[in-house]
Amino acid sequence: MITLINDARVLAVPVRPSREPLVRLTDLGLRAPAGPGGLVRLGVAERLVRADRALPAGFHLLVVEGYRTIDAQRAIIDDYRASLVPLHPDAGAAELDDLVSRFVAPADAAPHVAGAAVDCTVVDDDGRPLWMGTAIDDTPEQSGGRCFTASPDIDDVARDNRALMASVLEPVGMVNYETEWWHWSHGDRYWACRTGATAARYAAVGA
Repeated sequence: MITLINDARVLAVPVRPSREPLVRLTDLGLRAPAGPGGLVRLGVAERLVRADRALPAGFHLLVVEGYRTIDAQRAIIDDYRASLVPLHPDAGAAELDDLVSRFVAPADAAPHVAGAAVDCTVVDDDGRPLWMGTAIDDTPEQSGGRCFTASPDIDDVARDNRALMASVLEPVGMVNYETEWWHWSHGDRYWACRTGATAARYAAVGA
């Protein structure tokens, strides 16, 4: 059973903040955007470098987004929630919260806001992304649920490519959010809940 980021067990995880800085992934040789989305905590960056080096020759991690401001997070939440209301007219507030959390985390527990998460994929030497079954950021509605990491409705090529990415990210301590094949994190509340850590390492940047 999938644990959503708005689960009470996740939200109850305490945070013992590390003062690790945000670092730019391109400075470490990784493929990432030039703006704020190319920043993550140092401990996350080091893990991504190790994962990238573990990929077979000719393949690389591509980080599409890392750090996200809390204002940007709230805007995504508001937009997505608004899109769900007409699709689920009988849903109460709690059910809508769960539906929203399949795709975007509540602001007070969002790994991106803490610099603890990346949305990523695998590309070849020419920058062409491997087929993963959906585009990054396809919602459950857009993808018919194929954005879920273990979706039974993806083809073998996508399944193998998702497994390849997991085979280098899991050993370095990154955790996948099971509703988004592209979302991996370390040091946040969701990571702590999934791994049994007693506390999260990273609070929202600036908190």
